[in-house]
Amino acid sequence: MNPLRLDWKRTFFTIFAGQAFSLIGSSVVQFSIVWWLTQTTGSAVVLTMASMAGFLPQALIGPFAGAMVDRLNRKQIMILSDLFVAATSLGLAIIFLMGEPPLWVIYLVLGLRSIGTAFHMPSMQASIPLIAPEDQLMRVQGWTQLLSSATIVIGPMLGAFMLAMFSMEHVLLIDIVGAVLASISLLLVRIPQPERKADEVAKPNMWREMKYGLQELGKSKALVMITVAIGLTTFVYVPVGALFNLMVLSHFGGGAWHAGVVEFSFGIGMMLGSILLGSWGAKQNRVHLMAGGIGVLGLGLVFSGLLPTFGYIAFVGIACLMGVSGPIFGGPFGVMIQTMIDPAALGRVMALINSMMLIATPVGLFVAGPLAEVLGVAMWFVISGSLIVLVAIWMYFVPSVRELRRTEGLK
Repeated sequence: MNPLRLDWKRTFFTIFAGQAFSLIGSSVVQFSIVWWLTQTTGSAVVLTMASMAGFLPQALIGPFAGAMVDRLNRKQIMILSDLFVAATSLGLAIIFLMGEPPLWVIYLVLGLRSIGTAFHMPSMQASIPLIAPEDQLMRVQGWTQLLSSATIVIGPMLGAFMLAMFSMEHVLLIDIVGAVLASISLLLVRIPQPERKADEVAKPNMWREMKYGLQELGKSKALVMITVAIGLTTFVYVPVGALFNLMVLSHFGGGAWHAGVVEFSFGIGMMLGSILLGSWGAKQNRVHLMAGGIGVLGLGLVFSGLLPTFGYIAFVGIACLMGVSGPIFGGPFGVMIQTMIDPAALGRVMALINSMMLIATPVGLFVAGPLAEVLGVAMWFVISGSLIVLVAIWMYFVPSVRELRRTEGLK
């Protein structure tokens, strides 16, 4: 056994603690920027453009980033990515000190943060199966999903509080503190690197490595179909997620505090879903979990869009239920990728999957923004939720996935 894995929990939780500070800081900044745009413009188009700025760079450079992750030191990439994102927050804080920035500056900063994420995300995802034993990966997925959930709970609350107490430039500085703490935690541990073939080391070729990552993913038709289903869900849901604040503001007549409560409820749901996944999910059929989770998410959107203008409290409850669904379909998908893909190609495959989903996202945002303004945000929730329910049904009955579902049931 790899001696590093004998004490894997200490390594994992050291990284975990540092990333907690970094993710909370980033969540505060993200909420603050989105709310500032919502309050300043009140435009669905502006919010969708901001979301595109935050997704598109990551989608475009993701495959290159994945190849670099598999070739270079993953720990160093994570440290540099954290510090780079923090530097963008510092730059934006300085701009706010000089006055209200134009929208293009906000878009630029969001784009730069997206580039940092393009390198950090696959580095972290590809490192986990090298640290934790395979039979612990579902539990680890529960922990990582729990961390993401906690940031969704704490970030908006802290962001709303800080926006009420401090100016925007001061709020942005919390991201720097989180990045420094995350970098220190990474310096304290060793993250093993996967073994690479001699010809891969001697003759680097990024296009060949990206093609290799795609070939690795394509070895399992069921995994490809599941990836398509998750991608379609992302294509439909992310634009709606970008409009949650506008739903609170325009449909329910709420303010920053009300938007923060919705985010809090969604995060509590994610925490409950993460705990459920970590304690119960490892024994369940992963295909059932994914299809069921996607279906619950879609139904939640449909019911949210049908609520009357005085239905804010019900919206808070439905947001919690939608939050529960996230880890239930996202966690098993992550474990499937980590266990079915060669660790030496995992960075490339993770980056390719992230990019494919992110490339679909700007298209969805481009369609959703104008349609939400024409049809109304509430109606767009209904339409999007209905489409997601159809994706869940389709995924469950695709022949290759159905066969995988039977195989899972025999475990």
